[in-house]
Amino acid sequence: MTELGWCGRCRPLSVGVEWPTNPTDSTINPQGALEILSTVPAMHVLVLRHHEEDSPGLVGDAFESRGATVETHLYPNEGPLPKLDSYDHLVILGSNASVYEAKDWIAAELAWLQRATLPVLGICFGAQLLSAAFGGNVERAPVYEIGWVRIEPAPRIAPHDPEIDPGPWFQFHGDRCVLPSSAHLLASNDVGVQAFTIGRHLGVQFHPELDTVQLERWFESGSREAAIHAGKDPETLLEETARQEPAARKRAQQLTDAYVAHSSL
Repeated sequence: MTELGWCGRCRPLSVGVEWPTNPTDSTINPQGALEILSTVPAMHVLVLRHHEEDSPGLVGDAFESRGATVETHLYPNEGPLPKLDSYDHLVILGSNASVYEAKDWIAAELAWLQRATLPVLGICFGAQLLSAAFGGNVERAPVYEIGWVRIEPAPRIAPHDPEIDPGPWFQFHGDRCVLPSSAHLLASNDVGVQAFTIGRHLGVQFHPELDTVQLERWFESGSREAAIHAGKDPETLLEETARQEPAARKRAQQLTDAYVAHSSL
């Protein structure tokens, strides 16, 4: 439904540092040590939202814990898709729209994504955009998947593929990805694909950003009815989300760390 370590572009660590000539000498110029940190640029992350009630949530917190600057852009309500030259990572959040709908803003976002040269973390609708933009497809899922669900990690195709925790992860979607041949499947369940890579990009069908406040906003903005229609009790989902939140925060951090490491390869 509605639904980031250090930057890999660091200067050499030797810049401006007086390293000891004796390897056993533990005395390093303190000012030089500070200069090491000052030469490492912070990650600049853009989070693309599609609804006012959406936020980077736990994923935004995970990026910020790594020293990143996180900006958001609400598309299409806040205007055209921004230029990406000044960003190191792009995170695309969910939407209550379907990728296959004939809407101008979706077509524009797909074309924009195909031109992007920075790594992308796609979440729910964002993952489906990645699949469609790079030769795959998106189709209706056999069921509307809502709630905290465990997933099954797939055998790793490449040694650098991120490891995906089985969860549980929060789900809120009615579509699923049909992956292109270039994708590496990382996790799935009976409903469909749950995580994959395409080059430096990572797509996840679930919502690692979700916390209790986020779910409350979704329910206040119309998603309560969707949950009830799918046979779920909103209050029970909120209670379960509150119980899961501490562990979910750790999983979001681990996922973000794995994505950043993968994207730097």
